[in-house]
Amino acid sequence: MLHHVRPARSDAFQPNQLLEISPEFLRLAVERIRQNGYEIISLDKAVDLLKSGYGQKRYAVLTFDDGYRDNIEIAYPVLKELQAPFTVFVATGLIDRTTELWWVALERIIAAHDEIVLSPDRSGAGIACRTVDEKNACFDKLTRHITQELGELDQRRVIRALCDRYGLDLAALADEYVMSWDDLRALARDPLVSIGAHTHDHFALARLGEEDARLDVLRGLTRLEAELGRRPKHFAYPYGKPYAVCERDARMLREIGFASSLTTFPGVLQSANARDPMMLPRVSLNGRFQDPAVIDQCLTGAPFALYRAARWAASGFGIRSGISRLFPSTR
Repeated sequence: MLHHVRPARSDAFQPNQLLEISPEFLRLAVERIRQNGYEIISLDKAVDLLKSGYGQKRYAVLTFDDGYRDNIEIAYPVLKELQAPFTVFVATGLIDRTTELWWVALERIIAAHDEIVLSPDRSGAGIACRTVDEKNACFDKLTRHITQELGELDQRRVIRALCDRYGLDLAALADEYVMSWDDLRALARDPLVSIGAHTHDHFALARLGEEDARLDVLRGLTRLEAELGRRPKHFAYPYGKPYAVCERDARMLREIGFASSLTTFPGVLQSANARDPMMLPRVSLNGRFQDPAVIDQCLTGAPFALYRAARWAASGFGIRSGISRLFPSTR
């Protein structure tokens, strides 16, 4: 699982750094995966192999979430040269410029100010964000607030209000970060590339009622089919936190007719995934750990057993493990 591929930034405050890897690390990752005996194949082929016998050969799939401009401008030339197939899961509201890149907006607003006030009339207490530590704490606090304390629609209203208050143009931000439909059509013409669905508005499906969740999925699916002339067969959930994905969503996606649905839950494919490919795990290439040794370790699957044990310990005994930083459920 990847998001951004672009040159490393020097900013001291980078709360979304885990979503960014350099083009050099992308190249290294592909080469390292192949050196370890894995064939990089299309998602279509991987799901077919998974259903027919997941353990018969070593294979890997490269996937990108959201639909960022750097996917075509920076990642694509690297992967084209290496002849490595990949899938881009597209949130169509981002391409339409109607959906908010709220995590990027928060980063931009906090980076540019020393205090953030949530109340519309600025009467409430502000959150200090002068130093890098304060900015990181502010980002974490606001992220928890809008993703766990507010509903999905209220979350977006708060983000739009913050952007209005602090002078951030959300449409311009999307133009800067996200592909256009022409970009996406150009990318989709290459047989090396497949396009998957990722909802329209990039909502956390499990936090919506079933009808609203289904509508968000179908709207994204319909937009992709209308613009690209083909209906995506595969889907990726927009978020990976436990509160953002549930069995109801897997059932719904199965009913809609997807061949697979990908989570951000850390892990490699196992026999259980062959029985039902509606909650497939993925290995995140984390921008904070751009080390070839990490790729080697992930390919063994061993770190994920430790990750699951760490999560169990943390939930039962309040223990925290550094390994959770390597495999966070993104956003």
